[in-house]
Amino acid sequence: MAAQQKHQVDGKVVLITGAARGIGAGLAERLAARGAKVALVGLEAAEQEKVAKQIGPNARSWEADVTSWDDLERATAGVVEHFGGIDIVVANAGIATAGFVRSVDRAAFEKVIEVDLLGVWRTFRVTLPHVIERRGYLLGISSLAAITHAPGMANYAAAKAGVEAFCNSLRAEVAHLGVKVGVAHPTWIRTDLVESADAHPVFGKLRSSMPGLIGKTYPLDVALDDLEAGILRRARTVHVPRWVGGLKLLRAFLPPIIEFGSRARVPAADRAALKDIEERGAFESSVTGYGGRAATKRS
Repeated sequence: MAAQQKHQVDGKVVLITGAARGIGAGLAERLAARGAKVALVGLEAAEQEKVAKQIGPNARSWEADVTSWDDLERATAGVVEHFGGIDIVVANAGIATAGFVRSVDRAAFEKVIEVDLLGVWRTFRVTLPHVIERRGYLLGISSLAAITHAPGMANYAAAKAGVEAFCNSLRAEVAHLGVKVGVAHPTWIRTDLVESADAHPVFGKLRSSMPGLIGKTYPLDVALDDLEAGILRRARTVHVPRWVGGLKLLRAFLPPIIEFGSRARVPAADRAALKDIEERGAFESSVTGYGGRAATKRS
């Protein structure tokens, strides 16, 4: 408990991307309840406004695409003007697709890497001068997918592994400036992103066949508890749940295990994916979730 109390957020300004729903909205509510001033930044303006209104005067929404330098510059300037600065940034905005490399919609595939990896880089680059000024904290949201590289998730796994590597490099670059950098690895959390993937006629079945803890979906509050605690202690890593950290120690052995387990499931899923694309089109078959549709629509 003492470690959690080391860094209070009362009166601090917290900028959160992808704050319209799920983890982003939940963290905004949690941190605002602790006295933080929260800036909600993302594409789904109407949903973010609802979240901000529910939180009250200590929250405000800015519409911005995290892949747009202009949007992020404009939103960051607005946050600084309104709240006076930025202490903490949570780069949470993320989308996913459903599809195999050989047949997934190309634009949808690349948009995931744009949002999930380049969006983190751009968010941190634009906000970093303000965070340095206040010797603050940056938290990039990676994923279990950075550790377990499952079929049908090549772009998401690559992007989230990139977020982990990016945050690890950045941490060493800004330590002398008094800035701490963390990276979070949530497993499957009951959010719109996961639920929409589970509803996919092909990849939902593939996901549900994942064995044991690797396939288990956890309630949103599990992620919010761990992430909130991590922000309060300015943690270098946040594992959601803790067993994800143990899995990191085994990551060298995971690819052949995943390949072996996929042999019986992927061939039928590959045929089913091609059929789904033939019936619905590559784009409709690939895009999942409200955030994914908003991001690809913006493109």
